[in-house]
Amino acid sequence: MNNSSSHTADLPFISHLIELRNRLMRIVIFIACIALPLSIYANEIYALLAQPLMAHLPQNSTMIATNVTSPFMTPFKLSLVTAVFISMPFVLYQFWGFLAPALYRNEQRTIFPLLVASTILFYCGVAFAYFVVAPLVLAFFSAAAPTGVTVMTDIEAYLDFVLTLFFAFGLCFEVPIFTIVAVWSGFTTIESLVDKRPYVIVGAFIVGMFLTPPDVLSQTLLAVPMWLLFEVGLLFARLKIKHSPDDSLGDSANVIVAPLNTNKRRRKSKK
Repeated sequence: MNNSSSHTADLPFISHLIELRNRLMRIVIFIACIALPLSIYANEIYALLAQPLMAHLPQNSTMIATNVTSPFMTPFKLSLVTAVFISMPFVLYQFWGFLAPALYRNEQRTIFPLLVASTILFYCGVAFAYFVVAPLVLAFFSAAAPTGVTVMTDIEAYLDFVLTLFFAFGLCFEVPIFTIVAVWSGFTTIESLVDKRPYVIVGAFIVGMFLTPPDVLSQTLLAVPMWLLFEVGLLFARLKIKHSPDDSLGDSANVIVAPLNTNKRRRKSKK
């Protein structure tokens, strides 16, 4: 009797694992379908990525490959990263499809817009890094070369540098989401964040120091947008509180607490 009941209890867990496996397989297949055609144009994609550097290299200076496999593996690695970058909406859709059935309707109304906004903000951060930050930083580094030193950047080192820059700015642009979630969840208040604004600005520069390449220019170009985006997050949090009824705001702020309270009530009713 006990064995049959435990077997029945394990069935939902196994079905969730099967559902998760199927969605992960879809993600892998989708990324592979994107990566295969991109790998054909891997060299062209790398040339596009290298444009900010090539535009500021001295005349008759080129990029170099110091490893035997770099001419092939570096563009191929970039094509895989590009495929993951393009596939992010599909990846998030699959995870949302896995999580949404377990959420209440008010939780879905709160989390789904934040999920979409976080994806858009990450893309905006990468675009800002490519079109604004990378040209300025690379121009500064190229111009700062001592006399007699020829700038010839390794293609693998450049890819790592740019990907670090992209990830740092993509993460930086998520600051409004972090701010809104912190206020809505009751972890902090708008007044408390306003009082801590000087510490937030200093923290932005500290984060920029760790997430960006070791130069003051890229650190500043990351810290200043982080501070401005923090202010944007405060603005949207104020608008949400101002235009939301108290009941709906309470529902949004307790997307994690509500299921716990529901489970407690169920256990009490069983007793």
